[in-house]
Amino acid sequence: MTDPNEVAHHYHSGHLLKRISDGCAALDLTPPISRDALAPVDEFHIGGRLATEPFVKALDLSPQSRVVDFGCGLGGPARYVAAATGAHVTGIDLTAEFVETGRALTEWTGMSDRVQLIEGSVLNLPLESDSMDAAYMIHVGMNIADKVGIAREAMRVLKPGGIFAIYDVMQVGEGNMDYPAPWASTSDQSALAPPETYEAALKSVGFELTDRIDRTVFAKQFFEDLAAAQSRADGPPHLGLHLIMGDDTALKVQNMVRNIEGGLIAPIEIHARLPI
Repeated sequence: MTDPNEVAHHYHSGHLLKRISDGCAALDLTPPISRDALAPVDEFHIGGRLATEPFVKALDLSPQSRVVDFGCGLGGPARYVAAATGAHVTGIDLTAEFVETGRALTEWTGMSDRVQLIEGSVLNLPLESDSMDAAYMIHVGMNIADKVGIAREAMRVLKPGGIFAIYDVMQVGEGNMDYPAPWASTSDQSALAPPETYEAALKSVGFELTDRIDRTVFAKQFFEDLAAAQSRADGPPHLGLHLIMGDDTALKVQNMVRNIEGGLIAPIEIHARLPI
């Protein structure tokens, strides 16, 4: 069982907003700032915006939709959802620094009227039952052992017919994951599970599975392109995920990529829906 305090500690770095602000200043970005300009730092998952776009499109949202983001981080996907679909998004995250920083970024992008970020646990959402049209979770389940608890909360807050989409790193082969990784400094903070575990959890609380998509090929190409871009650059970009992951960013990514290439883990999408 992962310890929520240890997980929150893994993601807390201190002065994150200042580092992002300094990066924006170096690029001559001042509020109001385009959400696209922040995408390199606020989309903390494999593929970044390239992965977010098709994932969100499959949710089939409208301006009338109310959506909950499980483990919203800095709120990049939440802001993208709101801007791309007009939906109102509530993001929940365990890490106070992420929520505080994300609220500032939401203000900078002028999206506070459609995006609300709240500190809390996705296993005990501060939301009313049957209040949401859709829910999604991006690279969060790797820190939460209780997959049934995640599914149960999604079922509770969603209206009949509501969609729950997941995009997580999942275990697809036998072996031990190398740490540190982007989501965990040690194995004690990690709760990797195979897709079948997620699917069983979803079905156990009443969801109907609609799709499973393996993003391994996409991930390999993404990291290949990223490595090529880094080799051409003089140094790290002013805005990038290294501002979140810290000095050992390269090692965390290296460990993750090696285990993807070795067939141990893979980024997987699972889509499910509640019966009407």
